Order: sequence, then structure tokens, then C-alpha cells
Amino acid sequence: YGGRSMQVADKVKKCRICQTDFKPERPLQRVCGFKCAIAVYHEKKEKNRKKDIRERKVKLKSKSDWLREAQSDFNKYIRLRDNLLPCVSCQRHHDGQYHAGHYRSVGATKNSKLRFNEDNCHKQCSPCNNFKSGNSIDYRIHLIEKIGIDRVMFLEGPQEAVKWDIDDIKEIKAVYRAKWKQLQK
Repeated sequence: YGGRSMQVADKVKKCRICQTDFKPERPLQRVCGFKCAIAVYHEKKEKNRKKDIRERKVKLKSKSDWLREAQSDFNKYIRLRDNLLPCVSCQRHHDGQYHAGHYRSVGATKNSKLRFNEDNCHKQCSPCNNFKSGNSIDYRIHLIEKIGIDRVMFLEGPQEAVKWDIDDIKEIKAVYRAKWKQLQK
């Protein structure tokens, strides 16, 4: 064992904190001395504190917080999916802001099943979505051209209300986060 410690002492390392060269006295030594070791301890303590805060924040999230985050990831995916397409309602390309406009509103509980339905949501310009209440007549005309009358009729048909639990919402969020990250590549 004594021969091994001699080999360790011969190797020069760079201190993780102050970046000075030093010869370690122990095999796993990463810092040059006591002051730098204390600095590593404080870094690790701060890192653990931040991790603990993040974990506690996640535990405090309500169902509506998770739903809002999942909706945000879903909307981002829709905007990226339809990136090269014009507004689904007015068929214009412009420099303004685009939204993920739902054909059937998700605010009504009777349409909650369609909230994350990709046929029900398409890239829509801000004027159509905000100022023309979705421009639903033109939206329907162009939606039929895009996905076909059968799928539009399904969207317009009766829908049963869905109550997602937090685990379902987390899964939806993860799926759409992965989808938009894949599209960004």
C-alpha cells in the first residue's frame, strides 16, 4: 500500500477551487488545502439547499399548475409542428405573434377531452385568436381542407368530460416536452 501512496504524491493536479497546481497527499484529494476544502463544502451545501428547494416547490404544485405547464408544452409543440404553415384561419403569413389556437375551446368542461387533441389545435395568428374569437368560420373551412371532414365532425361531436389526475398531466407534459424538443433539433 505504501508504494501506491508514493505514486499519488508524484502526480500533480490542479486545485478545483483556486486552480493552482499541487501534489495530492491522498488518492481522492481534489483541492490543495484546507481553505479550498471549506469552499468545496460550502458549494456542495448550497447545491443541496437548491435541490431541496426545487423538490419542495414541485411538491407544492397544484393540479392547475401542472395543467398550465402541460398546456404550455403542448402549445409550444403545436407552434413548432405548424411552423412553416400559415394561420389556420386567415391563411396569412405575417411577422406577428402566433398562438396554438383550439378549434373547440378548452375552457368549457364539455370539451376538456379535446384540450390535448392535436387535431383540435393548430397555429393561429394573434389577431384571429384574440380579436376575432378564433375566427371559427374560416378555421373550420381550412381545418376541413387540412384534416378532412370526418375528423372535424369528430371534434364537433359530443365529447365526454375528462378529469385528469396529476400523474396523467405529468405524463402529457413529458410527452409534449419531448416532442417539441425533438422538433427543435
